[in-house]
Amino acid sequence: MKHVISIAILLCSIVASAQSNYEKGMQKAFDLWSQNKPEEAVHMFERIASAETDNWLPPYWAAQINIVTSFGEKDEEKLAAKLKKAQNLLNDATAISKNNPEIMVLQAMLHTAWIASDGATYGMTLSPKVVELYAKAEALAPNNPRVVASKAEWNIGSAQYFGQDIAPFCKDLKRALELFANFKAETQFHPQWGKDRVEVLLESCKE
Repeated sequence: MKHVISIAILLCSIVASAQSNYEKGMQKAFDLWSQNKPEEAVHMFERIASAETDNWLPPYWAAQINIVTSFGEKDEEKLAAKLKKAQNLLNDATAISKNNPEIMVLQAMLHTAWIASDGATYGMTLSPKVVELYAKAEALAPNNPRVVASKAEWNIGSAQYFGQDIAPFCKDLKRALELFANFKAETQFHPQWGKDRVEVLLESCKE
């Protein structure tokens, strides 16, 4: 009996250690990102992903950094490298967590990054995919603030491009802000971003 208890204690200590290493690694990756070291942060998330093969969060965050830093990138080769890497990471995350609205939002953002870089080349083929992703994400999680906010931002951009009124989508941004106020992430490492962006976008709604 003592032997069984000893094994149980050992297993618990191993699990606790693994959790601690995961948490420390994730926190370090976020710290690197906050220190404006995106490449180092991506490498850290990738290392965690290789150890946490059943966890969608490390590849998700590595993909997000690549996507976010691709906006405004003028070097076509660097842009393509970032977005292709992000796509591979999102593929990994999706394989772990299918029908995940958070991943769908990020996939839509990746398509948007391609469109923003060259609308003539990618607009016709990727715009319908963005619309489809947001519709699917909204059906799965209608009260997820990132789903509501990201869809609204996409609609605002489309309306502005075609010279249409953005007022209906400003209402969606206001709803997203309300949803952020009540949103609680599952863990400290689950997606919580987006509120600051909504507040900035709402300022343009006042103009």
